[in-house]
Amino acid sequence: MKTIRIAGVPEHFNLPWHLSIESEEFIEGGINLEWTDVPEGTGKMCQMLRNDETDIAVILTEGIVKDIVAGNPSKIVQVYVQSPLIWGIHVAAKSDYQTLEDLKNTKVAISRLGSGSQLMAYVNAHNQGWETTSLQFEIINTIDGAVEALTKGNADYFMWERFMTKPLVDNGTFRRVADCPTPWPCFVIAVSDKILEQDPEIVRKILDIINLKTKTFKQIPDIVNRLSETFHQKKEDIQDWLSMTEWSQENLDNNMLNKIQNQLFELSIIDKKGTFAEIVKS
Repeated sequence: MKTIRIAGVPEHFNLPWHLSIESEEFIEGGINLEWTDVPEGTGKMCQMLRNDETDIAVILTEGIVKDIVAGNPSKIVQVYVQSPLIWGIHVAAKSDYQTLEDLKNTKVAISRLGSGSQLMAYVNAHNQGWETTSLQFEIINTIDGAVEALTKGNADYFMWERFMTKPLVDNGTFRRVADCPTPWPCFVIAVSDKILEQDPEIVRKILDIINLKTKTFKQIPDIVNRLSETFHQKKEDIQDWLSMTEWSQENLDNNMLNKIQNQLFELSIIDKKGTFAEIVKS
């Protein structure tokens, strides 16, 4: 039995992995898949891949592309979620900020440097025509840290997946002023070069198992209730999220990689572009 470590955010996108682990589908394939929840998100998972603390990460596309270009010894092996991530732009419920334009030249809460929340702050600023070099950041690590920072006024706004933060909107902690969808598929599966070299067949088997699960995920009986109970979401919000979420069983293609790198380069998030072979395992 081969043990493989995998990391991902504790969000509804990753329930297919947990269902496959619960039903011992990986065990049946001779794999002991050890899942680690990483609430800190993409920046932390990039660090874990670099430090050999995980073998696989289910990770935001733009974050891992940036980190592989910067030397992370990993490759993208597949797109996991094809649809964009809808980032909600949130302020404290009692904040004076009412519109997206009000947030120009204010401080954004981010989970950590290199995180999706930081990279998407640049994307949003660019979309609005703001000067991206003057963005100010407050590192808050987790959603709980964001609640504290926005409530105390240490930061002014926070970008995070819209549906995961909706309970905080519903209970009057946050107010959402706008959305910012990613202009690319939101999640990919990245694997360390070490595992790709040592156990390529194990990686292929893991992908085969999870792809079978994601293909039929929306048809699982009672899946709306399971998601609603697990992630403390209203059923209508889960149905809305499911309707706009599409999983993938294909790899990232060169055209999409070029689009991602071109935008990251334009925003000065990366200072050079990697080749397809350096970033994606074909």
